[in-house]
Amino acid sequence: MVFKVSRRRFLQSASLAALSLPLAKVVSAKDGFTPSPLEAKGSLAEETVTGGICEMCFWRCQIIGKKREGRLIKLEGNPKSIDNGTSICARGNAGIKLLYDPDRLKYPLKNVGERGKPVWKKISWQEALDECGTKLKAVVDKYGPQGIAVFPHGATAKYPMHYFERTVGTPNVSEASFFQCRGIRDTAYMATTGKAPGEEVDMPNAKAILLLGSHFGENIHVSHIKAYIKGLQNGAKLIVVDPRYSASAAKSDIWVKIKPGTDTAFLLAIMNYLVQQKKYDKAFIEEYASGFAEFQTGISSWTFEKAAAECDIPAAQIKEVADLLASQAPHVSIHPGRHVSWYGNDFQRERALACLTALLGAYYVKGGWVPGKSPKVGDVSWAKKEPDPTHNLNHKGEDKLVYPYTPPGTPTELIRDAALTGKPYPIKGCVIWGQNPIQTIPGQEKMKAVFKQMDFVMCVDVMPTDATMWADILLPEVSYLERYDLIKTGTQWNFAEKHQQYIAARMPLVDPTFECRDHVYITNEIAKRMGHEQEIPVKTVEELVEKSLKVANLSLAQLKKEDGIHILEGKDPYGVPDDFEVLLYNEDIEAAGFPGVPTYLSVAPPPAGYARLIYGRVPVHTFNRSQNNVWLHNAMPDNPVWINDETAAKMQLKDGDKVGFINSEGFKSRTTTTVKVTPGIRKDAVYMAHGYGSANPLLSVAAGSGVDDQSLITLIAVDPETGAHGMRNNFVKLIKDDKILDIPA
Repeated sequence: MVFKVSRRRFLQSASLAALSLPLAKVVSAKDGFTPSPLEAKGSLAEETVTGGICEMCFWRCQIIGKKREGRLIKLEGNPKSIDNGTSICARGNAGIKLLYDPDRLKYPLKNVGERGKPVWKKISWQEALDECGTKLKAVVDKYGPQGIAVFPHGATAKYPMHYFERTVGTPNVSEASFFQCRGIRDTAYMATTGKAPGEEVDMPNAKAILLLGSHFGENIHVSHIKAYIKGLQNGAKLIVVDPRYSASAAKSDIWVKIKPGTDTAFLLAIMNYLVQQKKYDKAFIEEYASGFAEFQTGISSWTFEKAAAECDIPAAQIKEVADLLASQAPHVSIHPGRHVSWYGNDFQRERALACLTALLGAYYVKGGWVPGKSPKVGDVSWAKKEPDPTHNLNHKGEDKLVYPYTPPGTPTELIRDAALTGKPYPIKGCVIWGQNPIQTIPGQEKMKAVFKQMDFVMCVDVMPTDATMWADILLPEVSYLERYDLIKTGTQWNFAEKHQQYIAARMPLVDPTFECRDHVYITNEIAKRMGHEQEIPVKTVEELVEKSLKVANLSLAQLKKEDGIHILEGKDPYGVPDDFEVLLYNEDIEAAGFPGVPTYLSVAPPPAGYARLIYGRVPVHTFNRSQNNVWLHNAMPDNPVWINDETAAKMQLKDGDKVGFINSEGFKSRTTTTVKVTPGIRKDAVYMAHGYGSANPLLSVAAGSGVDDQSLITLIAVDPETGAHGMRNNFVKLIKDDKILDIPA
């Protein structure tokens, strides 16, 4: 399916949307947006503005803007950047269409209809803030601070999150970036090495790179991809383990077409072979690892043949991977991944990756896992008060936790269960800030039920989303191109070159539009109304940034003089610290009731007639948050479902056929998408990009485009050590011409 739209047709469609949805106003000069540069009269002189940091995804590339007559017309990578350089991705380029999106939230809105089916009324900031402050204070007065739940996401969510968490005192904070993304990775590595891994692998200097389900080339985190590509250009061998022939697999030397959910078995067989054949780094293990004897015993049953049967791949291929890794050690990048919340057995897989890195001696060496030494800046926020431990839903008495290796915050499922049952206490107030819990958390109907039973729901965002439909008050936030914000620090990815560090603070490239406000203003005004005015740490977002920069002896004025980026001499990141230790066997994990050695936990196979639904990224979208961007939508308007070619032939499906879905619990997709027939997917799985199929009618471009895969993820699987969700445990059949089609075994 190809979406082609002229500018005239786009404005006409926006006008039609405005007629049916008065709040989705058409962009015009009188509304605050200047005409298109294509229509601008007079001077065509351009102005370059520096200090921008992209937020079309979380990677935050440093950017500059080109302006004409006050209007931003182009975004580019900052030439001074030692991170992304002059490169930005398609999404970064399309940030202009977020800034000037006619469907942007422009004014405070009050829902005078019902949640989920809102009828929006424009109100003043005074009225909106009064209602938010009054209603949230009423929840605290009646139920205590634990009566509020907070769902934050993004750079601007940190300040308000800390207000509710530290000053108000709610423990019920759930970030999607932890509980539906990277939290399992971080806590598993911390339980193994004492450090959260980030994505800090020295790929430019690697001789081999191992990726498990990492969609490089499709996630497009620019500096990371540049490091990855440089490693391949330098001759690194690439091993990709994925049920799908991803962009990474297309560049691989070895593609392991693994059965979904069995990655840990694959890793255990490799590690057992390295140990048994004495192909591991004995000197590194003796000096920096503990628990080797228990570890050796714990993995000893995992032969290549056993893993091959479990993973549905050739035993010879597992051996090939093991030998390749051993031959290139220690200069091997074992990537920890990022979005790792897959099957509900993920803590053990991440532990296995950390242990495999140790066996290869690939910590703090060229080509291995090497944390860059970033400069320090301040962290100004709300003063932290001692919370009541009995209010923590993860607390089960006697200093024990339900999920002892949970990421920061409270597991989402514990919050939802408490809200719906009222036990151990009611949760009746909700703050959603930059997160879309409808399309990030499994079990949409359960999430909707949580919102329905709330006394008050407040939402802050730049765009309308499926989650904003459930707000009582909806507040418009300035976009990343219109605000000051948190500071980004880092090091040069290619450690083989000159060691450098950088400090960059996000600065606005244009003035704020309409009645949008920044996160510090909104949070402070609510804090005043909730009785916390004396505890406000900063009065403005500029003051927040200035105080953070002061720790590094910098100021906004100095950064502006330096084109938004302060570069300083770096430090050599190589060499294992004296206090570094890898726990191959962790007795604390075992004492908590879980395997102390990485252990394979099997997952249920697809029922007859169904295939497992897996999902991922595409280069031109950041999940749902970019779906309404007309430039990006034009590039990929829906999310075709990948079906194995032999399976498709048996089902009489061909490329371009329109299909819907029904999952094993009977939930049907609201919309349809197109079929992509390919040999690059296993027969027991289907794949599509995440974030499509928005239900919010205020999104004149994205609403109903493609299929919302999250609506089909209704089986709730929770990782037993962390409490984080598994996201790939549902099974689907296809629907074509109103007929449900079984998927052949």
